[in-house]
Amino acid sequence: GYRHPRETLAFFGVELGDTVVEITPGGGWYSEILAPYLRARGRYVAAIWDDAIAGQPAYRYRANTALREKFAGNAAVYGAPVLQPFDPKTPVFGAAGSADVVLTFRNAHNWVADGNADAYFKAFFDVLKPGGTLGVVDHRAKPGTSLEAQKKSGYLTEALVIEHATRAGFRLDARSEVNANPADTADHPNGVWTLPPSNRHDAADAAKYKAIGESDRMTLRFVKPAR
Repeated sequence: GYRHPRETLAFFGVELGDTVVEITPGGGWYSEILAPYLRARGRYVAAIWDDAIAGQPAYRYRANTALREKFAGNAAVYGAPVLQPFDPKTPVFGAAGSADVVLTFRNAHNWVADGNADAYFKAFFDVLKPGGTLGVVDHRAKPGTSLEAQKKSGYLTEALVIEHATRAGFRLDARSEVNANPADTADHPNGVWTLPPSNRHDAADAAKYKAIGESDRMTLRFVKPAR
């Protein structure tokens, strides 16, 4: 109810026949939509952290395992998704100019916190065909929020995301309010993780945060210039 996948993917222009790269799909919430949709006409690529690299946070290995288990033995539903491992320090998401669409859902705040957002946006630019689309959904901070507050809270300003994308060579094509949540003040004690689905809050506050729901989110569409 908070993620509006039909409207979001329509806004990003995902179509049958496309090669779509989803960045770190985790356990596969959007994979359950994209892989079946592209099964017969198109190509779904799940860009996952490279398991061969030791010392990463444990959740990355768990997420990769869950995604593989989801796809295993379910070709009738998911087809043959491509798992594209990448090194978070030097990300590459496929052959240059091979993708029609790159999608990232609620990930950019992690790259900003880690200080490697520019490397990711440059890799998105490289894998896309000229004229290709980058779709970004992430938790939205109030304009003017400091960089340190953004890193701590998990909420990013639209201006910061646009800055990273523009620096990589993208052009902002359009914004959508499809994933907006006016009830979210974006100033919670444990950042965005206070809200569902993480729910990092005192039990006594459960009703309060359930009433707010998931975070207010920006939905931005960027284009790689054709020339």
